[in-house]
Amino acid sequence: MKTKIRKGDTVEVISGNYKGEQGEVKSVIRKKDKQGQYDPEEIYVVVAGVNLEKKHQRRTGNIRTQVGIIEREGPIHISKVMLVSPRSKQASRVEWRRTAEGDSARYSTKHDEFID
Repeated sequence: MKTKIRKGDTVEVISGNYKGEQGEVKSVIRKKDKQGQYDPEEIYVVVAGVNLEKKHQRRTGNIRTQVGIIEREGPIHISKVMLVSPRSKQASRVEWRRTAEGDSARYSTKHDEFID
C-alpha cells in the first residue's frame, strides 16, 4: 500500500498541541500486526521540530551517545498531518492520479497540480 506522505515531504499538523506548524518528514513508521503484515491503520510520521518529547538517557558502553535529558521528536499519526503543496506552501488533500504518460503520481486536489 502506497502512503501519500513520504520522507522529505513538508507537512502541516492539523490537530493537537502543534496545530498549524509545518516541518519536514524525517521518517515514516509502519507498524505490523500479529501476523506480521503491515497494518494500514498504524502509520506514523516523525516531523522535524514537532511533537518534542524529553527522554532521560543514561550512559551506555558507547561513548558517542548523549547523556542526560535529551529532547527529540516523537511520532505523530499520519491522519493528523497534511501534505503541503510545494508551489503554494499551503496544506491540501492528496490523491493518486494517472499522468498523461500513464504513471501514477500524487495530485493536490485543492490546487489542481501534480506534486511528483
